[in-house]
Amino acid sequence: QYGEAGVRRGGGGEAPFSGFNNFSDAFDVFMREFGGGGFGAGGFGDLFGDARSPNQPRRGSTLKVSVAITLEEAAKGARRSLRVSALDRCERCDATGAEPGSTASTCGTCQGSGEIRMVQRSMLGQFVSVRPCSACGGEGTWIEDECRDCRRAGRVRVDRTVDIEIPAGISSDDYLKLRGRGNAGPRGGPAGDLIVQVEVEPHDRFERRGDDLVLDLPVTFSQAALGDELDVPTILGQARLKVPAGIQAGQVLRLRGQGMPRLRAAGHGDQLVRVHTWTPSELSRRQRDILESLREVEDAPPEPRRGEDPSFWERVKAAFTA
Repeated sequence: QYGEAGVRRGGGGEAPFSGFNNFSDAFDVFMREFGGGGFGAGGFGDLFGDARSPNQPRRGSTLKVSVAITLEEAAKGARRSLRVSALDRCERCDATGAEPGSTASTCGTCQGSGEIRMVQRSMLGQFVSVRPCSACGGEGTWIEDECRDCRRAGRVRVDRTVDIEIPAGISSDDYLKLRGRGNAGPRGGPAGDLIVQVEVEPHDRFERRGDDLVLDLPVTFSQAALGDELDVPTILGQARLKVPAGIQAGQVLRLRGQGMPRLRAAGHGDQLVRVHTWTPSELSRRQRDILESLREVEDAPPEPRRGEDPSFWERVKAAFTA
C-alpha cells in the first residue's frame, strides 16, 4: 500500500462481473432477466429471496484515468496532481433527490421496487416480464419537488484534483487503485474506486526489460581490441565499466544493481550493456597510415559457421551466468 493507493500488476485487468459494482448488481440484472420464469410458482425469488430495491444505497462505479511518466520518474518515484471529473454526493438535498423541505415517498405504483412485473402463464410454466416503473422512472420513490441542483439524481458532476504518489519501480503493466475516490453511489451509497493506469514513456537510450535495463554502447576498434575502462550512463547517474580486450560486437556486459528498483521488494535489477564496434566514416592522414600498417600484419577473421552466431538473448544469458 502507498497511502490510500494500492499498486496492482497486470494493466488493470478486470475480474468477472467487472461491469457491475458488486455481485448484487449482477444478481439484480439476473433477476430482471430470469426472475420467476420456468422454475415453479415461486421462481428464483423462492431460492434467492427478493431482489434489492433500486432506491437502496449502492456503491458507486469505478473511474479510470491514465498518467504518463518518464523512465527516470519510474526509477525514482513521482507525484502527480490529476484533474478528475466524477459524480459527487449532492450536498443540497443530501443525496435524496428532493428539494430541501420536500420529502421523497415510496412510489405507490411499484411499491418502491422500481419495476412493474407482468406474470404470464404458458404450457412451459410461469414467466415474468419486468419493465421499469414509468411513474417513478425506475427509482422506487416519488419526489414531488425535485432538487434544483441534481434534478432528483442525488449526485452532481464535479471536477476535483486528486494527488497521487507513484512508487519507484512501477512499470506500464501496473496501476494504482485509490479506494473511495471514484463516483459517489446512488442515493447516498459509498463511492467507488479510482484506477490510475501508469504509462512509462519510451527512453531514448535505455530499453527496459522487467527490472533490467539495456544500453547500446559504441566503442572504437582500439577499445574493443585492447580493452578499456569507460564511464557509462545509468538511469540514476554514471557507473564505471571495464571493457575486456578482444570483446566482440554484440557481446553483452553486465552492471549489477544498476537497473530499475524492484517494486515492493529490496534491490535493483541489472544494466546490460550491449557493445557495438564503431567504424569512423572519415579518417585523418595519420589514422589511415596506421590502419594501412595494421592491415599488413593483422590476422584474417575466422570463418563463420552456421548456427554459431548467438542471439542477443543468448548473449544476455551468458552474461548472467558469467
